[in-house]
Amino acid sequence: MVEVKNLYKRFGKQEVLKNINLSLDKGKVVAILGPNGSGKTTLIKSILGLVIPTSGEIYVKGEPVKKSWNYRRFIGYMPQIAVFPENLTLKELVNMLIDIRKENFDKDIEQEFLDRFKLDVYMDKKLKNLSGGTKQKVSALITFMFNPEIFFLDEPTVGLDPVSSSFLKDKVKQQTEKGRLVVLTSHIMSEVEEMADEIVFLLEGKIYIQGTVKQIIEDSGEKNLERAIAKLMEKGYNA
Repeated sequence: MVEVKNLYKRFGKQEVLKNINLSLDKGKVVAILGPNGSGKTTLIKSILGLVIPTSGEIYVKGEPVKKSWNYRRFIGYMPQIAVFPENLTLKELVNMLIDIRKENFDKDIEQEFLDRFKLDVYMDKKLKNLSGGTKQKVSALITFMFNPEIFFLDEPTVGLDPVSSSFLKDKVKQQTEKGRLVVLTSHIMSEVEEMADEIVFLLEGKIYIQGTVKQIIEDSGEKNLERAIAKLMEKGYNA
């Protein structure tokens, strides 16, 4: 569904992405990981069209994204920190987005998130008055309610209580059953191990580790993903 070919990105003299080649297939949850400054955010923003690569090609559903915005209708993006119009109420925000993207709106999904996140009581409240955790729930709601084919989720469970976090993780896994692609980032390796099928680990702008969660753990000889990645980095592992 998403293909990246020979991707480079420079900011001035700094080369942030170096010859990235990547194929992300439908029906999978793929975690893009890496330390700060590794290039993972730049890679994701390049796919989303928020950063223009220095060179290389990106395709979404077989179509080049360069100079095209149409592919974005297939994508749902949940940023780590969502910025909402502060003077709108939650109801006004939801209705505004439905007016803009009405063709993909799924009322059943909206209601499920409203119920499970208990957001109904906030519908008439200004967004500026919502807590960080509630804003995170709102961000998840507006990402999922348009039923996208491709999800980009940046630290999706940050700020969520255990019940809400478990619900969201279940919804992420359900997308693979529908043949959707989910791309996520997280610094919580236990959650990545729970949700992801494949890992792409970036270091200094290059793909340093790539494979299934099971493969990476087995290659390391460790018992969990966090220790596996740490050990493979120490050994100079390169997939």
